Amino acid sequence: MKNISISQRLDHIGQRMAAACAGAGRSENTVRLVAVSKRIDPLLVLEACQAGQWEFGENRIPDALDRQVDFSTLLEKHGLSPEGLRWHFIGHLQSRKVASAGGRFSLLHGVDSLKLARKLGALAQTQGRSESILLEVNAGMESQKNGLHPEEAVDVAAEVAELPGVNLLGMMTMAPYGASEDILRGTFASLRLLNEEARQQTGLELPELSMGMSGDFEAAIAEGSTLVRVGGAIFGPRTL
Repeated sequence: MKNISISQRLDHIGQRMAAACAGAGRSENTVRLVAVSKRIDPLLVLEACQAGQWEFGENRIPDALDRQVDFSTLLEKHGLSPEGLRWHFIGHLQSRKVASAGGRFSLLHGVDSLKLARKLGALAQTQGRSESILLEVNAGMESQKNGLHPEEAVDVAAEVAELPGVNLLGMMTMAPYGASEDILRGTFASLRLLNEEARQQTGLELPELSMGMSGDFEAAIAEGSTLVRVGGAIFGPRTL
């Protein structure tokens, strides 16, 4: 992997995504890649942009905010406009970080409570904007992971859908690490079904399902993922 360029790795991931879409009878353009750039050398992230990748995921608010500023400057230095960048916050969002995170990301993937959604909506209203979010669901019901319990996810979605200042776009989950194909598919399918139920309850489109990472994104695509979060398979080990 050391001698393979970021562009080649992105091409390889793209081919795997396309094959997974074809196997599921889906169009390639129904799934987007979020390249996980947390603790990755900015020059490697720059290579990804030069290869056409413009959506990136970060999971630590202070690091992410610094990177947004520094990376925009780096892009301009290399003759690229930062306007096409889309930053996703893919980590667990703590309530005390709302003031820092609000309005700084294209999409917040890790909203795991009605209280947190209310805070985000209230802040967005005071700033005259709307916050796009996903509800994080602990679909695998793992004790060490954050997220709504599956049994409460639809009810919470219905309440969040009524909040001013919040644009609910769907749900996010992480499958058990190293699980079998059957467990992976079952976990991802359960989130898809919850999102479909929430769609019926709320009347919202809820177009996004954020599920699937480097080791399991093909299974996630087979079960309806629209956003896959891939880091190591693109950038290799984290260096920062």
